[in-house]
Amino acid sequence: MRTQVAIIGAGPAGLLLGQLLFKSGIDAVIIEQRSPDYVLGRIRAGVLEQVSMDLLDQAGVGARAQAEGLPHDGIELLFKGARHRIDLHALTGGSRVTVYGQTEVTRDLMDARAAEGLTTVYDAQNVSVHDFDGQQPRVTYEKDGQTHELVCDFIAGCDGYHGVCRASVPADALKTYERVYPFGWLGVLADVPPVSHELIYANTERGFALCSMRSTTRSRYYVQVPTTDKIENWTIDQFWTELGNRLDPEARANLVTGPALEMSIAPLRSFVAEPMRFGRMFLAGDAAHIVPPTGAKGLNLAASDVGYLWTALTEFYNDKSAVGIDTYSDRCLRRVWRAERFSWWFTSLMHRFPETGEFGQKIQEAELDYLVNSRAASTSLAENYVGLPLGFAEAATP
Repeated sequence: MRTQVAIIGAGPAGLLLGQLLFKSGIDAVIIEQRSPDYVLGRIRAGVLEQVSMDLLDQAGVGARAQAEGLPHDGIELLFKGARHRIDLHALTGGSRVTVYGQTEVTRDLMDARAAEGLTTVYDAQNVSVHDFDGQQPRVTYEKDGQTHELVCDFIAGCDGYHGVCRASVPADALKTYERVYPFGWLGVLADVPPVSHELIYANTERGFALCSMRSTTRSRYYVQVPTTDKIENWTIDQFWTELGNRLDPEARANLVTGPALEMSIAPLRSFVAEPMRFGRMFLAGDAAHIVPPTGAKGLNLAASDVGYLWTALTEFYNDKSAVGIDTYSDRCLRRVWRAERFSWWFTSLMHRFPETGEFGQKIQEAELDYLVNSRAASTSLAENYVGLPLGFAEAATP
């Protein structure tokens, strides 16, 4: 089998790239080691920047997100027992974010791909990438007891942090940067109305908490826990009690509890791999970088990678120009490191760190007090939260 672009991974990054390439008349085959149900069952992010919404529209799959997504013009910061609103819309000149679950994004992209009859290979085993340093890369995989080979012009590695693409790069060609945080997030998804119509980020002496949502009837909540904590140590009733203890009185009174649809503990890390291009193979999304979820950047960074890669491949095939693919890594990484900086800063500001003690808590509260009372500081937070435009890196170049 032959195609122009082999996409490894059928998460939102791989599916979005496939749909955008299809709109540009470029053939792509997607190979995924998991089943469709497994891919849809992953509980992930739910805050989309305007760049991501625009790319969904360009891929022809944005209608449901526009109709059912919840536009958010602000966020609330809770510290010292009181909430303070950051007006994203006013501070950024009209920008906002949209709450729309990653699962729904994936579903929309899957449905669009199936409707067009485009090839996606699910349940592919022993996926391997070959010869990406030459002119004719190959992907091999096993399916239904048979070995298959896919010959292509380019490979897009959208297969996540544990995927095969980055792991196949020679060690001396790759530089990685990582910070592992000394805590995780205990998260609960429940069919209960959210405590507030906007997200609440809480800095408390008991640790961080986040009140988020997926819809007006489905909420997503998190509390900071030590990395040594285990999910079996928690009951849903204990979770609701702890969350309530980290909220202000009004939010606590509005908290509706119920059974958990999903309950898990996720570690937090910052990670970047450089470069993001190796010959004719490109890394995108979690295959190249991880951010702590505090700043809601993971899915949005993956989407912006895909936007750069789609543009580069379209220029290569339609305009016979290699400029886009030659500059792909540099353009992506400049944006990635800005998002990494913001996510690290916001995580450092909102969480309790074991080594800083009461002094660290007071410093955080002082910075938060400055942040909510300084328009310049609030604007910086707002600009980064809603997402820098795709052209920001180029515009900022001297």
